[in-house]
Amino acid sequence: MKPPEPATRKVIPIASSTDTTPIAPPPGADAELISLYQAHQKIYPRSVSGFFSHWRWATVFLTQLVFYGLPWVQWGQRQAVLFDLGARRFYIFGLVLYPQDFIYLTGLLVISALSLFLFTAVAGRLWCGYACPQTVYTEIFLWLEKKTEGDRSARMRRDEDGWSLDKLGRKAAKHALWLAVALWTGFTFVGYFTPVHELAGEFFQWTLGSWEIFWVFFYGFATYGNAGFMREQVCKHMCPYARFQSAMFDKDTLIVTYDALRGEPRGRRSKKLDLEKSDLGACVDCSLCVQVCPTGIDIRNGLQYECIGCGACADVCDEVMDKMGYDRGLVKYSTENAVNQRWSRSQTLRHVLRPRVLVYTSILASVVIAMVVSLALRPPFKVDVERDRTSLAREVEGGRIENVFRLQIMNASEASQRVHIQADGLPGLTVVTDANLVIEPAQSRWVVVRLQLPPGQAGAGSHPIHFEVDGDAGRTVVQEKAVFIIPR
Repeated sequence: MKPPEPATRKVIPIASSTDTTPIAPPPGADAELISLYQAHQKIYPRSVSGFFSHWRWATVFLTQLVFYGLPWVQWGQRQAVLFDLGARRFYIFGLVLYPQDFIYLTGLLVISALSLFLFTAVAGRLWCGYACPQTVYTEIFLWLEKKTEGDRSARMRRDEDGWSLDKLGRKAAKHALWLAVALWTGFTFVGYFTPVHELAGEFFQWTLGSWEIFWVFFYGFATYGNAGFMREQVCKHMCPYARFQSAMFDKDTLIVTYDALRGEPRGRRSKKLDLEKSDLGACVDCSLCVQVCPTGIDIRNGLQYECIGCGACADVCDEVMDKMGYDRGLVKYSTENAVNQRWSRSQTLRHVLRPRVLVYTSILASVVIAMVVSLALRPPFKVDVERDRTSLAREVEGGRIENVFRLQIMNASEASQRVHIQADGLPGLTVVTDANLVIEPAQSRWVVVRLQLPPGQAGAGSHPIHFEVDGDAGRTVVQEKAVFIIPR
């Protein structure tokens, strides 16, 4: 007798783990539902205190003191840091920059990129764990959440319970504080582009412009959404840094590391247990390292791209080790080589200063020095030369050839400057308009300059010349090239 054929197994995918609609399998087939997407589970980070936590809060206070306070600092008769897009001037304390100074922005971006490479090669995601705005505002919003709704267990219990007057009041207070911080953040951000004192006056008089209102609310609600709701999702799914960080890591990069050789096998035990006489490792499997993690990972599973290097797991693990009477450092900042080869702290630090790090440091130092020297030697004038399009060249009285130019002279200092305009490059070339000008502080001025050349001094065609703008002391401040055209 022929045995019956085994039933076939058919996999039926569904689009979402929240879809509970039953799907009837075909007759004679076993069905297995596989979710293509994992439902998001809210993370409730536990509060922790320790060395790394104190440093993280120090950076929160420092960065926000600078961000919120800097627009209110005055420099002379103006705001110390102001990016005046309408006037196309950027004030940074004693510096007055124009769009023509774009090279300095390029240098700043290069310095930022090299700094990121250097710090990542040395100690992993220090930027993410301590100074990234997403981390900073998430810490602030979590602190406000704790003050209004209670600690981790209270928040979890309250979210599982039904709605009550107490829950509604606490939730409303939390979101009111979140919105206040977020809108103040948006207001401060706009204060870097519109003088903040004027912005405050317009706000209280309800006369804010449409663009100011848009950017205050746009930046405010971005802060509210990212720090209040998305939190670790931004780091895990939106930030590209988490994806390419591994390209900047090596086995001598300091990262938050779990010492598996010392911690395994993990297991719960009594404080009275003699660890040396047992078959257990130092890890008591309390899961506190998971509870304090802002991205919800288990550091005991090794380095993961979600880890932002904040060190919260190291702080809480040290607390547990202290209570158990074990040595600290089961979770710590270390390197892969140091953990595997049992290096001491001094050996680890010596290997951190490897050729790769020294190269990054040398290049970064060179770029910083070059930029500082360039700013120190930067002339107080910027000059742009444009030819008058209505008349390229013409013959005037006495057979002289005349070219008309438009010069934009930008005063990059905050003092009035007297300048004198000259032109040379051809014999007999003269400036026939007023060559002595006064440029007001941090202002630019367009000047029409007419150049004339006696007949017979040069052949037909275009001839290179240059303008010289001299300061009060008679020294050449800046030279700009141009072309003098002689018609055929």
